[in-house]
Amino acid sequence: MKLCVIGGGGGRSMFLAKSIAQRAEALGITELVFMDIDPDKLALFGGMAQQVGQMIAPNMRLRLTTEAQEAISGADHVITTLRVGGDQMRTRDEHIALDEGVLGQETTGAAGFSFAMRSIPALMKYCDMVRKYAKPGARVFNFTNPVGIVSQALRDAGYDFTYGICDAPSGMMHQFADLYGADISRMEADLFGLNHLSWFHTITLDGKNLVPDLLTNPKARQQTDLRFFTPDLLQFLGYVPNEYLYYYYYREQAVRNILQAGKTRGDIILDINSAMQQEMAGIDPHAEFDRALSIFTKWYGEREAQYMAKETGVKRDKPWRFDPFKKDDGGYAGVALNFIDIMKSGKKGSMVLTVPNQGAVDFLLDTDTVEVTCDIDSQTCTPRRFPKVPADQRELVSRVKFYERTGAKAIVERSRKLAVQALMLHPLVNSYSLADKLSAAYIALNEGFTGPWGA
Repeated sequence: MKLCVIGGGGGRSMFLAKSIAQRAEALGITELVFMDIDPDKLALFGGMAQQVGQMIAPNMRLRLTTEAQEAISGADHVITTLRVGGDQMRTRDEHIALDEGVLGQETTGAAGFSFAMRSIPALMKYCDMVRKYAKPGARVFNFTNPVGIVSQALRDAGYDFTYGICDAPSGMMHQFADLYGADISRMEADLFGLNHLSWFHTITLDGKNLVPDLLTNPKARQQTDLRFFTPDLLQFLGYVPNEYLYYYYYREQAVRNILQAGKTRGDIILDINSAMQQEMAGIDPHAEFDRALSIFTKWYGEREAQYMAKETGVKRDKPWRFDPFKKDDGGYAGVALNFIDIMKSGKKGSMVLTVPNQGAVDFLLDTDTVEVTCDIDSQTCTPRRFPKVPADQRELVSRVKFYERTGAKAIVERSRKLAVQALMLHPLVNSYSLADKLSAAYIALNEGFTGPWGA
């Protein structure tokens, strides 16, 4: 089996290589290709990924290339993890929103629309190449943000072999497993909503529902990302929230904290990545892997510690380490690999994916993409039906889905009118005048990537 990673020069390439290499023999993966248009980042981070892959699975061939057709040709499956425009464009996206007093977060905030303006056209080109050059039946597992609006655009355009994946739900599940000292295999979850806008309705350990305890257990707020929420909100909700719901439930607090900090998440990532790459300049990731890993660990550990820290005022306190040989917790590669394993083996399983609704959520269109727990076998991927959804969740999901649906159409058609309409009803914008200003600014910012837009 050949797997291809588009965007293989990113800082998470080592994690992907580890996840895939640890399961290569069991899944029959013989070739892994990392492709990126940035040759320097590919040589550095892709080179470190190569070293990790060789350490774990020496019989798996791991190649690097800047040629997309070469990478995709003959691939059984493709993982896409792009950042079109790099970290510099992310910071510009965020500051344009913040200058108008609007949350500038790259997935839930208005900045996510600008990011999607670059992500969607690029992904469509790669999906066309998958149709042409990959093996028949090849699937694309997309981790490129913002996954919600991107998945909607790809499915609306007929790329029915694409699946949105995210490591936030599985990451929280692993935190909960650690909290209870349990193996993750003993746990199951029902999750409902949209990407970065979802709630765990049930989380079971050996069949016992943990949600009531998680919402009231002080240790859960100390040791997991429930630390971002106050006890009164958790009890008010009655369900376990995805950490990104912080931006909806504490909108004005998030904006105030970012403005007071003087730096957005994008600014922090840009500073960390720039410092890391500067310190690693000239290092051969193969001959000097231990040195490269030591520098990477220092800077990536700082990145993890700063996760949502400026926005929430709360820092993660668990030290970050990378051990190539430690059992992998999966991340977003694990979602893709579990899917492949189920389809290949013929056994049944479940996981959280962003897929077309297909009636799972009765107040949305069947063609709307949703992030829900899906039941999977060798032939089908079926989102679980959620018959009872609280009114507050229903209202918030409906508003954000309107934004995703309309925004995806706006980007594909390059329609400023639709862009204004989408942003105007986004809960974190919620204003015609702001939507008008933001759409004009983002269209101007991205014209070099998208070409001119219509009225």
